[in-house]
Amino acid sequence: MNTTSVYTIRIPTEVRRIMEEMKDVNWQSEIRQAVEDLVRKRRREMLLSEALEVRKATKNIGVSASELIREDRDGR
Repeated sequence: MNTTSVYTIRIPTEVRRIMEEMKDVNWQSEIRQAVEDLVRKRRREMLLSEALEVRKATKNIGVSASELIREDRDGR
């Protein structure tokens, strides 16, 4: 089941007037899509930033990747 929530925004009266003149545009759908796209983009950016921080923290652990791989293979 896909549930939804209501989120209300305020826009300038002039913008609303222009929107009402554009009768061929489904504003609800367009705005929902724009919000979903922005949320996905910002989430990707946040996750990438977190991953880069983790990488920085683990980058200089004193053991090379090839040593870790060799140790893992030898352990099998």
